[in-house]
Amino acid sequence: MKELYQHIVNNQAQFIALRHDLHQHPEIGLEETRTSNIVAEKLQQWGYQVNRGMAKTGVVGTLKVGNGGKTLGLRADMDALPITEGGNPAWRSTVAGKFHGCGHDGHTATLLCAAEYLAKSRRFNGTLHLIFQPGEELLYGGRLMLEDGLFRQFPCDAIYALHNMPGLKKGHFYFKTGAMMASSDTLHIEVIGKGGHGAFPEKSIDATLVACHIVVALQTIVARNTSPFDQAVVTVGSFCSGEAPNVINANALLKLSVRALDNGVRQRLLQRIREIAHGQAQSFGAEVNITHVNGSPVLVNGADATAFAIDVARQFVSEEMICTDAAAVMGSEDFAFMLEENPNGSYLFIGAGDEPERCLVHNPGYDFNDELIVPGALFFSHLAEKFLQ
Repeated sequence: MKELYQHIVNNQAQFIALRHDLHQHPEIGLEETRTSNIVAEKLQQWGYQVNRGMAKTGVVGTLKVGNGGKTLGLRADMDALPITEGGNPAWRSTVAGKFHGCGHDGHTATLLCAAEYLAKSRRFNGTLHLIFQPGEELLYGGRLMLEDGLFRQFPCDAIYALHNMPGLKKGHFYFKTGAMMASSDTLHIEVIGKGGHGAFPEKSIDATLVACHIVVALQTIVARNTSPFDQAVVTVGSFCSGEAPNVINANALLKLSVRALDNGVRQRLLQRIREIAHGQAQSFGAEVNITHVNGSPVLVNGADATAFAIDVARQFVSEEMICTDAAAVMGSEDFAFMLEENPNGSYLFIGAGDEPERCLVHNPGYDFNDELIVPGALFFSHLAEKFLQ
């Protein structure tokens, strides 16, 4: 452990610099060409066999040492957000309307830091797959990698990923067995009525009015169709209908975000949304078209994999820096697709700091805390060495 720690600490400066470079050149989902080129070049330089092209810009680096039969997958996300950066660090984004507002630049640098150490030390016996995933913010980049054959080409006995989390104590590790992050579904509900002049409402079917009733009725799903012991969210984030004050609109569009911490609850939410939308529309003589834009499942951590990860963390941080039963969050993460296909895995948080002035992720003022590269790389490196003994 001492040699591992010293190597990571001695090399952190180059990976902080790499993180700053990635931050200055952000690329959004499935467009991470420059980022994937950098990742692939470094992995090849260190001796990894590199596969490219899954989900367009995905990269998988494989390193086999010895004759061990076990395989381990470690995953980092690479994409930025379509948001204008609000802060002004020296490494500020140089691309208008795009910046790394969730820390995926830091996640990529952290896994590369571990990759460099593991390639040099080779203190394991088995096969290591490093998965650099595009399009996490789209909540389907992980699914696309699976559809392109990720686990068929690179089977993993276990898989792990981590995420920085502002608001939690810096450098502390947060684990949870079972459901840790919510499912996420985006739905569009198009209301189709009959337009007309605002002075003659009796000759029309007001899509705006119908949409209003649908919005109100949707709020009963969590309040009256979901157990108080189940966590669920039905948010109507966008309501679009007309512009003129004297026109009764023929169409309205609602955009919904739906979340749950249980896949059964998730299905009931989606069913009730359809029933309520159609029922409300029918009562006014209108119609609806419902489009399921995208969705990702509940992120569920495996019990054995999580216990193993906790034991790894205990090897290099004190017990008071480890939370073994972190609170689940209603945010979503498409690593859930990988855990759904391979349940022997776990996802964890590393606290980025709980100072009042520290911005949360997806905030224009956010910036990844570079001090997390060392503990993150230590965790990935020791996890690989211990799992692939």
